Amino acid sequence: MSTLSYDVLVVGAGPAGGAAALAAARRGVSVLVVERRKMVGASVQCAEYVPAMLVGELGLDNRFIVQSIRGLRTYISGSPVKETPAPGFTIRRDAFDRAVVRAATDAGTHLMLSTRAILRIDRTKVLLRRDDGQESVVRAQVIIGADGPQSTVGRWVGSVNRNLLLGLQVTLPLTGPLEHAEVYFDRHIYAGYGWLFPKQDTANVGLGLKLLPDARHSPSRLLRRFAAQLAAQGKVGNQPIRSTAGWIPAEPLRNSVHGNVLLAGDAAGHTHPITGAGIFAAITCGEMAGKWAGRSILEGDADVLRRYDEEWMDLFAGTLVRAHQRRLEMEAGWDDFPHIVTRCWIAFREYYGTFRQS
Repeated sequence: MSTLSYDVLVVGAGPAGGAAALAAARRGVSVLVVERRKMVGASVQCAEYVPAMLVGELGLDNRFIVQSIRGLRTYISGSPVKETPAPGFTIRRDAFDRAVVRAATDAGTHLMLSTRAILRIDRTKVLLRRDDGQESVVRAQVIIGADGPQSTVGRWVGSVNRNLLLGLQVTLPLTGPLEHAEVYFDRHIYAGYGWLFPKQDTANVGLGLKLLPDARHSPSRLLRRFAAQLAAQGKVGNQPIRSTAGWIPAEPLRNSVHGNVLLAGDAAGHTHPITGAGIFAAITCGEMAGKWAGRSILEGDADVLRRYDEEWMDLFAGTLVRAHQRRLEMEAGWDDFPHIVTRCWIAFREYYGTFRQS
């Protein structure tokens, strides 16, 4: 069994892992990224919208952009009730992920595909296993877990996402150009919403919702009904091109630093508990994690890693705490639909009001 040595081990080659590796490698430390899939960007589970401010932040080319988005239209029970400016872009997430990781490898990061982090042997040693069964041990002073909502690295340090929403999506042909993203609230989509995100001649149509054990309709049936409604309105065709599904963290705020282990993106629960948006936070927090990992190595000071929690919380804590509180209100008050929607959706001013006391 071979033994590898790196300053930083990053588990997961999504946006958070790629950004972490890029930030650390640019500081001159040695970085290994391991990714369980055979290629970066395979089987992405994402509505593929990013805010305009994100594009250009990492100095990437923009070939992953599909189209610009002017704003957001909100529908309640099928009726349009709000239009909100929300400049951004729909993207090809697979191409975006590959662009971030390519920038990291260009900066010196070593990438191992078809490789899983199986076991944390001790503080600095992790057992890796390739799909062909070959095993190796990697020694790293800092470990960054960016391996998604059901994170293996998070489990090693006792930080597990226990409150998850289900996201499921189908890509359909778009019947005409759209410049706005659309979200739909319906009382049958419990504590969640449906979406339509245009991508030139196609659209991502999906649902994000909290599962109930006694739900009368399965999520897949709800998605079929939602897609059929959009088709009946003449917005999309009815021949699916592809489909995806995955879990979305909806957690309260928690620490992301556990000794020499840092968590970022979905693995840390950095996803917005109301909107489910996570790319911007994944890139931003991943970049922070890589920066502080690099500084810790270069300064020989493990205590520096604690600054990562301070920095990302300073930027995101207020937003995530409010969103989690609104999620609790939404789930508890769903019977008060549609009033609860205007209080618990970001497009309405009521969302930014005072919290209810529980």
